[in-house]
Formats: sequence, C-alpha cells, structure tokens
Amino acid sequence: MRHEKIKSNGTRESNRIANKAQIAAIWWGLRSIFPSLKQLSILLGRDRDLLLSNPNNIAPSPGTSSLCDLFSGSWVFDNASHPLYKEGQCEYVMGQLACGKFGRKDLKYQQWRWQPHGCDLPRETTNKRLMFVGDSLNRGQWVSLVCMDYNATIEFYWAPLLVESNCDDPVNHRIGNRIVRVGAIGKHAKHWSDVDILVFNSYLWWRQRPKIKVLWGSFVGLDKKYEMMKMPQAYKIALNTWSDWIQVHVDKSKTQVFFIGMSATHERAKDWGGIAGHNCFKETEPITKVGYRERRSTRGMMHMLQKAIDKLQKMGVNIHALDITKLSEYRKDAHSSIHKEQTTNLTQHQIANPVTYADCFHWCLPGLPDVWNELLYTYIL
Repeated sequence: MRHEKIKSNGTRESNRIANKAQIAAIWWGLRSIFPSLKQLSILLGRDRDLLLSNPNNIAPSPGTSSLCDLFSGSWVFDNASHPLYKEGQCEYVMGQLACGKFGRKDLKYQQWRWQPHGCDLPRETTNKRLMFVGDSLNRGQWVSLVCMDYNATIEFYWAPLLVESNCDDPVNHRIGNRIVRVGAIGKHAKHWSDVDILVFNSYLWWRQRPKIKVLWGSFVGLDKKYEMMKMPQAYKIALNTWSDWIQVHVDKSKTQVFFIGMSATHERAKDWGGIAGHNCFKETEPITKVGYRERRSTRGMMHMLQKAIDKLQKMGVNIHALDITKLSEYRKDAHSSIHKEQTTNLTQHQIANPVTYADCFHWCLPGLPDVWNELLYTYIL
C-alpha cells in the first residue's frame, strides 16, 4: 500500500503505511498512475486568495443585513475571476470530471459565481487536516479542493453508504446486488480519527433503488441474516449508526463536522421546460426560473439527516449541514453529460442517442463543486 504526498515545492515522497485504509481515492482515472494506491494525502503549502462567501461572524458590507444565508443567492456570470483554476493545470481532474479532455467545447459553465445575498467575501486560507468521506460526488468535491490549492492536508475516504457494505472497494464497487450492514461502521470509522475537519456525504446511493438488502451479522461469520428493506428505512438506521459514532468518538473541542446535502440531478428536461425525454445533454445555460425545484429529489431523506444533525448539535457536537441543493438545482449546464471517460463500451444505440448515456449526476471541474468548497471553507474560517 502506498502513500503519496505532494509537497509545496512539487516534489514527491513515498513511504509504506501499515493499515489498510481506503483514504484517498483509487478510482477509474488513477488506476493507470497509482495502480496500488489506497491513500493519497495532498499537502498543499501555497497560499491563494479565493473569493469565499460569508458566515455570520464576518462583517457584512454597508447596507446589508448582519445575517447571511450562504445558500440563498443567485448565479452571477463572472469570466474575470472564474474559473478558479484550469482543468489542464490540475492533474487530479480525471475520469468523469475532465469534461474538457473528453470533448466539451463550451466553457461558460466554468464562469458562474455564486453570490449569496448580503455577504462579503473573505480572502483567507487555513492549515488543517481535512477528510472527505463518502461517494463519488464527495470525491469530486475533494478533487476540486485539491485543485483550489488551499493550505491544508486534504484526504478522501471511500464509503458511499457511510456504513459497511459490499460496495466498499474504491474501484470495484459496481455491484448489482448491493448489501449493506446498516448497524456497522467501525471498519471505516477507525480511519477518521485525529482529523480536524470531517466532511461527509451519503445520499445518491440510497435513492437509486426502492429497496436494499440489509445484512445483520458479519459478511464472513455464521450469524448471517438478510432482510430486504425500503431505502429510506435503511438510510435512517445508517444515519443513526453514524451519529452514534460521531457522538462518542469526535473530539468536540477540536473537530468540525460537516455533512454535504443533496446534490441535484437533471434527468428530466421537461421539469425546466425542456424537451420531453431529454436530460442535461447539450445544456449550456443555468436554469433562470426563480424558485425552481427539482421534482425527483427525495427531500424526506434530507429531513432524516437534519434530525440526526439536530440531535448531535444538542449534545454539543460542532456539526453543520451544507444545503447545496437549491443552488445546485439551477445548474443543469454543469454536469459531465457525455464528456467523461466511459468505463464500459457504448452500444450502437447509445452512440446514436447520446441522451441515453449522459451523466446527469456528476459535475465537470472546474465547476459547481468549487462553489460547494467556497461555502465549506467559509464555515471553516
């Protein structure tokens, strides 16, 4: 197992590590570069001024409210300060994130800046150890933050369902018959200790099917017992398992905990007045309808998450939910669509009908996840 560290002067050092952590990503694009990598810590020592949104503890500009809802605002076209980095200048933008590399010609999607109502924009960096824990959307946000060059140690840990499952391999996780141990989290959580900032997400994998197979007992033991459970019910149990671990093991005086909310998908163009049967394919502009809401999102699951977070906050755990849903729902133009590495061979039918394989879940980089990180760092600062 190999640990790659990138120093601020650009040199690399490698050393063996003893545990079997999944920290940092083995994923589709890194296999050819780091075939045995299971941990990747990025030590970024260069300061860079970035436009960030403002939490309540930063003074507002004259004439604005003292309170700022970071997630209420508008998208402003800004080709002067955006994008915050170039795709080709960040070696970690690969696979389903590298839209330019895989043929996307329009770059306007990179030049929209999120402007919260009544907020100033601080220009600071921090020196912390930060770990993203979750699925490929969280992995994309991790890559984004690495590319934005904050002064921090930034890691990623693959755990798409938070709790243990048969999908826990960072590369080989495309499994049709998914099995989850909703009451077991220790195999993952033992790698989350001594981290200053933990950033979790887990949503997409819980909404793709109506039910999931739940395992009571261990994968290798003789006490196996399976149960088909509705996804929301299983999700609620998994969140309780996660919150119980947070309550007991997180150092309340040291560690900040964040949970990234529901990332928008744009699978039905009809929802925003587009062509019936189409999706995010060929979309090049944000949705401009004020108050647009995605119809297919499962907001009930986010209510479950908020209840778990409220309970932890009452117990003194420093935890925040980042509600990225509303601002992301406007960005039908920012998805990877067909401009990504294809992990399987396309059929003739798909080639003739690109709408059928357009990826309306993941996002191009530079792009929307950069904004999520601006908001995240506002809270951290």
